Amino acid sequence: MNYPVSTPRQLGLILVGMRKAHGLTQAQVGQLLNVNQKRVAHIEGAPGVTSFDQISRLVSFLGGRFVIEMKEAPAAQAAAPRRANSPKKRKREAGPTGDAW
Repeated sequence: MNYPVSTPRQLGLILVGMRKAHGLTQAQVGQLLNVNQKRVAHIEGAPGVTSFDQISRLVSFLGGRFVIEMKEAPAAQAAAPRRANSPKKRKREAGPTGDAW
């Protein structure tokens, strides 16, 4: 079964569901990952601030895997790459002497 994930909260709920589907407690999963129960609770509750390594290990132990699915980009976006953090042009104004600054 596939579970689309768009937010860290969704990922957390999916992790809990996967764990419960296997009939495991947080403490049991912690033993598999060599972490304590409190750490498993933190991973499930705040996956957005958890390392990808720990999340991927947890998913793997629970029988899952990560897949990145690319949506097809519209032709106009694919042809013209976007520039990250490009500076905006400032309009030059004439100063008191008539010179543009």
